[in-house]
Amino acid sequence: MKNKKVALVTGASGSIGSEIVKLFSRNSIDSVICYNSNRENSEKLYKSIEGDNLIIKLDVTNPIDIKNVSEIVNQKYGALDILVNCAGMTKFIKHENLDELSDELIDKILQVNVRSVIAMMRNFLHLLKKSQNPTVINISSIAAVTGMGSNIAYCASKAAVDNLTKSFARAFAPIRVLSLSPGLVDNEFIPNVSDAWKNEQVSKIALSRLTTAEEVALSALSIVNHLTYSTGCIIPVDGGRQLN
Repeated sequence: MKNKKVALVTGASGSIGSEIVKLFSRNSIDSVICYNSNRENSEKLYKSIEGDNLIIKLDVTNPIDIKNVSEIVNQKYGALDILVNCAGMTKFIKHENLDELSDELIDKILQVNVRSVIAMMRNFLHLLKKSQNPTVINISSIAAVTGMGSNIAYCASKAAVDNLTKSFARAFAPIRVLSLSPGLVDNEFIPNVSDAWKNEQVSKIALSRLTTAEEVALSALSIVNHLTYSTGCIIPVDGGRQLN
């Protein structure tokens, strides 16, 4: 039986997911590191942290994968304290360009960003209920509120995530469920944009800089350790972007 808290993080090979795993490790939280395609980054992450951790390939759109991972977690730990739904996808498409926003892309965005959140909750609910203080963190985006983001389908998907957060919190209390809602994070989603475009985005942020993956991770840790009487709410990490 486990002695420390255990977190499962989907999309753990990305910048936000990996920072959450590293920060959890430094605060005595073991992690199930779930990745889909970037095994190299995930293995580096696994080797860089201490604790009784796991690394598992997980396609969050595959129900069989999710069920198998839940069985592995049950066998190893017997319970789950923290579920972080961090897996996500998008593609930069101008909102007025609906022709490029194909049905196939819309379906994929909704499968990864929305359907997987429901599927993960369905499959890990019994393990969360075995924890003394279970917490679910859904990684959302201020695009859910502003309607400004990488594409229209992405914005809609994150609005759905925030709605799921409220529904889950109501339905499954005392499991706490919160959304973390970052502004534009300077990470792998924006590798090829111009400095002019970045500067334009920064000019609209009250704190005059982009959000970092480390700050999102710190917010996740705060939800776990400090916001212990909060549930069903959306925590913005956007530097005041919504003020403009």
